[in-house]
Amino acid sequence: AIDFDNVNGTGGSLFPMIDQVRRAIAWTWRNAQSFGGDASRLYVSGRSSGSHLGACAAITDWKAFGLPADAVKGYVLQSGMYDLRGPRLSQRSSYVKFTYVMEHALSPQRHLARIGAPLVVLWGSEDSPEFQRQGRDFTAALQKAGKPAQGILCDGYNHYEMAESFANPYGPVGRAALEQMRLARG
Repeated sequence: AIDFDNVNGTGGSLFPMIDQVRRAIAWTWRNAQSFGGDASRLYVSGRSSGSHLGACAAITDWKAFGLPADAVKGYVLQSGMYDLRGPRLSQRSSYVKFTYVMEHALSPQRHLARIGAPLVVLWGSEDSPEFQRQGRDFTAALQKAGKPAQGILCDGYNHYEMAESFANPYGPVGRAALEQMRLARG
């Protein structure tokens, strides 16, 4: 689990947070062997704002960080925002200092051509309507663009229960992550 600044600590800009996440992924890839990891099996998962950050990682040119283009093998994103137009029009704009540049650059749904690794996008039937819409729309856009993507509606799960299911190999998020990594058993 990586750490990143809160938007209040970045003066309302999402750019430093995205940069921190990208640098943390690059550091993990470079240093995996030093802590018993395998850089050739690097996967990213996030929930809520972490899913937005994870999706921004998915549009990253890893070669610019000195990594192979396929440094990250897959992403599991749960209950996230993938086009910042909606959040920009919401109450979030009172503490996130949205600009057109930020909205465009950090809306992964607008940069589908950059995505190479498989994505699993999950949302709960008890998530807010906007989280549900964002998950459905992002998945549909990915699939229409021919990207390796799977969308999963998690029936009966709310925004917080989604996170709890990550620790359960039979929960929707845990199962999706294990299947993506080819570690799931029957």
